[in-house]
Amino acid sequence: MIEKFKTGALIALVAISLIQSYLLAYSMPGLNATVRRDQNYANAEPMGREMNVESVIFPEQLIVHLGDNKHTVILPGTQFYEMILNQRIKGREFKGFQRNPANMLNWDEVRKNDIGIELRFDSGVPVELLQKLLKLEGDLLFLNETINRIWIFKTTGTEEVRTFFFSDDGLMVYESVRADLTVRDVQDYVGFGQYQPTYTMTADGLYYPDNPIAGTEIVFPYETYSPDLMQRNLFFDPSTTRTWEDRSGSQIYTDGKRGLMVEQNGTWINYTDPAAPQNNENVLSDNVFASVDFINEHGGWDGIHRFVNPGLESKGKLVLFQQYIEHYPVIESAPFHFGYMRLSLQQGVVTEYARSLITLGVKAESRKERWLPGGEPLRKKLQSLKRRSEVIALFPALQALPSEEKKMRFTPVWAVRLQDGTEQVLEDAYPHGYEPPQQEEPVNEGNAANRGNAGLGGSTGEDAGGSQTGSLNSVSQAGLTTNTASAGVEPSPLSGDGIDQLLAGLKN
Repeated sequence: MIEKFKTGALIALVAISLIQSYLLAYSMPGLNATVRRDQNYANAEPMGREMNVESVIFPEQLIVHLGDNKHTVILPGTQFYEMILNQRIKGREFKGFQRNPANMLNWDEVRKNDIGIELRFDSGVPVELLQKLLKLEGDLLFLNETINRIWIFKTTGTEEVRTFFFSDDGLMVYESVRADLTVRDVQDYVGFGQYQPTYTMTADGLYYPDNPIAGTEIVFPYETYSPDLMQRNLFFDPSTTRTWEDRSGSQIYTDGKRGLMVEQNGTWINYTDPAAPQNNENVLSDNVFASVDFINEHGGWDGIHRFVNPGLESKGKLVLFQQYIEHYPVIESAPFHFGYMRLSLQQGVVTEYARSLITLGVKAESRKERWLPGGEPLRKKLQSLKRRSEVIALFPALQALPSEEKKMRFTPVWAVRLQDGTEQVLEDAYPHGYEPPQQEEPVNEGNAANRGNAGLGGSTGEDAGGSQTGSLNSVSQAGLTTNTASAGVEPSPLSGDGIDQLLAGLKN
């Protein structure tokens, strides 16, 4: 009798266990199970396109030293920038780095006498990120550096090519004694540079053109991502999100922890996701990788962007990506925000995210030629700037200005970058219809120890209706400004008649 009772009890326990397993597996009502819905998850709808880290690491300028104290600068997205960087420098190997003090050579003499090229990265790029652009092999000291320029040159009177990587703090240079570069490579760089405008270098290393340079005012139509779409993309469970409007008219979304503020009539967002401070040091390169992944998942990319190092003050927490339209960086016209994405991170976790919801059309609606000032007028404008002593860069840019309904106007300007990282307009372009007078090749000014001819040149015009979303690796085939004055350069297969034929083919 007892055995029958034990058997019955065992069968009952097994049956109850099976029923409980069934209910748990299939989340039957009454057990407080959460029913998952598709709209509760991020990335419910696709937005901008994805990019990789390689796409956001590229030099701000290529400075070509032609010899005889002649120089020029080539901008991203132009024909010769593509030829030099992507066809003649990428893919080469840089090995055998030797560490030396930055003053090991008289760089003013090298700049004046030796033909070569500089790749400039403004505030610097960590070597770990630079390896996405170039093939680099070095020791731990080098791999932990931040590099703000690379200088490749051929020493005068010899067949020796030397390659130096400059640390961002200005204290050290690293020479690659086993760089995969030849004299012919350097001669090709110089051959390209002969056909660019000439510029003068100030005593503190800023470049301005000897004559006006051509630019283009462009109008693009645009659309905007809706705030609701961005909210669904950023919040894990929008069904728990509350929303309201503050006194300024901004919309605010929150799920109790994260917050999203939509400003500027629905065209700009500030997203916050507070995280506890970490004791470990932030590694900038790791945060850049995390930032690219985060943007890919939350909003995507509109056009080309370049990684900009905010500097040591950010302690590796801040990551900035500046937008480019064709050859030029975009700067905003306060209080209107546009032209960059800014992220703050803690150990790879994004805590702040600011960006535009505007996505530009593929084709420009209109284009007008606008000339940018050069020579003495621009020099005087620079000297009269109240914060002149804080200027670390002078460059041509496009200023974003909202135009009529659903249109964005980009006007060419001269801009300056200050020591604190801020950028501002120095001088506007001449009005449409202005034509610069024909001028002869300028003569070098005196005081050669402090001055040199330089250029921020490059292609500035574009075919009507050109695209703003193309890769910087693509070839720009119009508006090449030529300067055929002799530069005292050694013969190159891409100099002289070879370049003339190339330019003639491009113009046709």
